[in-house]
Amino acid sequence: MTTTTRRGNAPAAPLYTRADIERLSDTHNEPRWLRESRLAAWEIYEELPMPNRDSGEAWRRTDYRGVRWDQVNHLPNGGQPSLQSVPAPMLEPLIGDEQGGTLVFVDGKLVSAQVSDALTAQGVIFTDLQSACRDHESIVRPNLMTKAVKPSDGKFAALHAALWTHGLFLFVPRNTVVELPLHVVMYNTQAGSTLGHVLIVLEEGAQATLLVDFQSARRDEQSVSVGATELLVGDAANLRYVALQDWNRATYEFNHQRGRVGSDGQLDWIIGTMGGQFVKNFIEVELDGQGANGRVSGMFFADHEQLFDHDTQQSHNAPLTVSDLLFKGAAKDDSRSVWQGMIKSLPKMQKIDGFQASRNLVLSEDARMDAIPGLEIEADDVRCTHAATFGTLEEQPVFYLMSRGIPRAEAELMVTEGFFEELLDRVPFERVRDRLRASLEAKIVGRDA
Repeated sequence: MTTTTRRGNAPAAPLYTRADIERLSDTHNEPRWLRESRLAAWEIYEELPMPNRDSGEAWRRTDYRGVRWDQVNHLPNGGQPSLQSVPAPMLEPLIGDEQGGTLVFVDGKLVSAQVSDALTAQGVIFTDLQSACRDHESIVRPNLMTKAVKPSDGKFAALHAALWTHGLFLFVPRNTVVELPLHVVMYNTQAGSTLGHVLIVLEEGAQATLLVDFQSARRDEQSVSVGATELLVGDAANLRYVALQDWNRATYEFNHQRGRVGSDGQLDWIIGTMGGQFVKNFIEVELDGQGANGRVSGMFFADHEQLFDHDTQQSHNAPLTVSDLLFKGAAKDDSRSVWQGMIKSLPKMQKIDGFQASRNLVLSEDARMDAIPGLEIEADDVRCTHAATFGTLEEQPVFYLMSRGIPRAEAELMVTEGFFEELLDRVPFERVRDRLRASLEAKIVGRDA
């Protein structure tokens, strides 16, 4: 593979080769079909150019040239990852003293797996993706990067399809209700590349709630996360999915995420972005069946020199479908955020209802926030609207709180937290909400350097 160069003769693209794919597959003793799938994705990867600011609207405002591909090219493989390295709050039960199941990955390796006997008896599969590929081929193979995220979606999607290292697999059979929430932790202690995958398959009438935490220990060496999330929600199924990211400040993230919802299905998707030096996140909801409903709630807070770029799309592929997207973000210091949203409807997809909104709070003169909503409608009996707002910290509520004896710093903190409260209330776990509030407070008062 030919590698182009840039400033300082540093490589402008990842340095992986076909041999790396084969070595990874051999290490995990993968089935033949998975090895062939990886190599087919690698061929797509080699054919696609690296995206840049001339690659179209999706990348026009995004510059990731700070990545040192020669430094992040290795996959973490040293040391002995253990559960003890994970911060204790991340391991707490989501509600009460129990949960349906927990998977914990450290540096791409599964270090803890707990699944209740009740779930197993129901036919629910909740396991790591490598094991699922070997033990449940008939379910995994037709769904892994074939229906939601595909290698052809872009350079980084193809790289992930070829080189994903670990991930979770959740399968809920027809008409099965998972009462207790499921929890997955992906925690990194080492620098390098991480390629975690999320694959969730809910059959007709199934229900489940899942939280995935992405976090890493503080390090100065650069890291890169190239991830993918696939949410396949069957007819009349109901999935509540919460994904919270708090990588360290030396991490660059490239992520493709897509949910597909069948007839009368429900997807409630909550996304939180706090960490990383750079984030480029594609988030798409495909409403494939009549009566499908998708709600996406996103929150982010950028400070220092962070750059967060969220690219969202709501695709109405069937009539009588509803989508509702709300992103709320704040930026301070020299940080920057970009949100690009699109609502799409196919021809003859009548009686659809799509809404998207981006609410932005600018907390310093040097911060910059861009919001670009869009509509692409090919039907004439629809209700599709969008909105984007920008504001600074309002003095009136701050003054009101100060008049009640609250110091200015605390009053400003309360008003800023209040801006996010609408989205915090959508997180179904009180302990997780408390963690998010603590992260917001650290950002607001400048404790998260």
